Amino acid sequence: MVSSVKPYKKQHYADLKNDCIRNKTLFEDPEFPATNASLYYNKPPPGRVKWKRPGEISKKPHLFVEGISSHDLNQGVVGNCWFVAACSCLALKPKLWQKVIPDWKEQEWDDKHPENYAGIFHFQFWIFGEWIDVVVDDRLPTINEELIYCHSKDPNEFWSALLEKAYAKLSGCYQSLEGGNTGDAVVDFSGAVSEAISLEEGQFYKDQGKQDKLFDDLLKVYDRGGIISCSIRAQPHEIELKMINGLVKGHAYSVTAVKRVRLGHGLLAYFKNETIPLIRMRNPWGKIEWKGAWSDSSEEWAKVGDTERHKLGITVEDDGEFWMSFTDWCKFFTDADVCRVINTSLISVHKTWNEYVHFGSWSKNADPLLNRCGGCANHKRTFLQNPQYLFDVTKETDEVLISLQQRDMKIHRPQGHGENLTIGFGIFKVELNRKYRLHDILTQKCVNTSTYINARTVFMRISLTQGRYVIFPTTFQPFTLGDFMLRVFTDVESGCRELTVDKPQVKCWSSIIGYPQAVTHVYVHSAEGLQNQDRTGGADPYVIISCEGKSVKSTIHKDTLNPEFATSGVFYRKKLSKPITVQVWNSNAVKDEFMGQVVLSGSVNDPTEPQRLQLTDQGRQMPGTIGLRIVTSVQLTAI
Repeated sequence: MVSSVKPYKKQHYADLKNDCIRNKTLFEDPEFPATNASLYYNKPPPGRVKWKRPGEISKKPHLFVEGISSHDLNQGVVGNCWFVAACSCLALKPKLWQKVIPDWKEQEWDDKHPENYAGIFHFQFWIFGEWIDVVVDDRLPTINEELIYCHSKDPNEFWSALLEKAYAKLSGCYQSLEGGNTGDAVVDFSGAVSEAISLEEGQFYKDQGKQDKLFDDLLKVYDRGGIISCSIRAQPHEIELKMINGLVKGHAYSVTAVKRVRLGHGLLAYFKNETIPLIRMRNPWGKIEWKGAWSDSSEEWAKVGDTERHKLGITVEDDGEFWMSFTDWCKFFTDADVCRVINTSLISVHKTWNEYVHFGSWSKNADPLLNRCGGCANHKRTFLQNPQYLFDVTKETDEVLISLQQRDMKIHRPQGHGENLTIGFGIFKVELNRKYRLHDILTQKCVNTSTYINARTVFMRISLTQGRYVIFPTTFQPFTLGDFMLRVFTDVESGCRELTVDKPQVKCWSSIIGYPQAVTHVYVHSAEGLQNQDRTGGADPYVIISCEGKSVKSTIHKDTLNPEFATSGVFYRKKLSKPITVQVWNSNAVKDEFMGQVVLSGSVNDPTEPQRLQLTDQGRQMPGTIGLRIVTSVQLTAI
């Protein structure tokens, strides 16, 4: 991942500030002027707007007043609770906000040296795989002497208003921030990987096992610096509708704590070690809270000792922050955005990940071999024309995180083109030795398909068995153009790379050593009735598929005479007269034992449907049969 910081619009903060100080002027940003165009494109604010500098709004302006806190923020008149919720989460993570607000001490107002104030600030965002430094002037929009967008509770504090202005500049104008996704903003603040979880569709409230697993996962995410937000799905007429229980529909909440809270009083509480999973949230409005169990003044808190309550910082005031039981949270909230700050450090006490980042495009070409916008798997004729990314799982099983992100479209809203593309991806298990693009799906298995949605990011967390896989990032409809970023995280090295070549390339020495005349795909499904190889009446078989000196080998299947290999190989053959062999061996600590083989001609005229063949050894029949499928073509881009 790119770690250097790129100046947005080629505006260099230090140079611009020094120029202003030298000329004794306050900065006015020509790239985001104090005009209506920076405010809106078709929906003006409710009143006459005046742009004012912090010194005209407050007598003692500061970036931070008594530090930075998730309680600092209040939402403005624009429907950007999602952004305010993300800022509340950011305020809880010093390592993150100090990256987003760089050199914050240098940027702070200096009462002793007012001549060094130049009316210029800068903020950094992680945009489509790189850190961008965004410069803004300090002119902020007001109506009736009050800030109309995101602002702090303390009228002397301006970090949130200036941060929002920088984000609005990236998006084209303030109105473009209306209606967004908290997870997207958190990713822009951190470079995290965002996972959208539907609590409603997952029915976590009804399944205690799933609920416990989700809580453990969220606890781990939060403790490792991740950021979580949540909301309640709403119909268009229900946006920001207050419910009887105090929660608000269509409104983003930031999660400010995930805890197992100890119940009981005194020493008895420690000996019993009885806990309850609780979650704390904050309403970006800075008021209106949950009224149910574990709310600020509910009777449930009597079950918790004074020491534990003090550690949790329980306050009885309408400040927008409140606790809920995790069960109620799963019941009343419908959606959550879980942003994992992925640890790729080589030295760490926590789990680390191997990361690959690829940038690509869905581009159109009349030549099917060059077209890269084939649409989802519903479009069988063009699906395999999409970009393809190969990776290996070398462990017996490995957890894999896959994130597909498209470019942010908010900046195109003024032109009426601000809608996200509907995107997703499929994962196929392919031949163990595949290194060219896939052109036909024969026995390759689709192990999973993501949701297809018009969100900026689509995420999947999946456990995969040992083998080779190909990811197909796609738009839903074919011939839809756009850019994407694919991020793949595995526990161990995966060698993730894009497949760009369709077949073996012709080289200057090909006329001497030969060039493939055909391509053959061999899939071995299973074996049945193998010969006993040990005292317990079992065997530890594996299969080897060989052709012209090259081979693929399956994993070992323990203690079975009827293994399901599900192993395949693809071979580009120069000498069609040479057969293909499929051998079964028994794994043994001293020496592996041969259990039989089948010899295949691999002719284009051979049957292509699945077949079951008798194992032999030099013409002698051996116990057991093997089920396989073989397909050969003289067109090298057919498989």
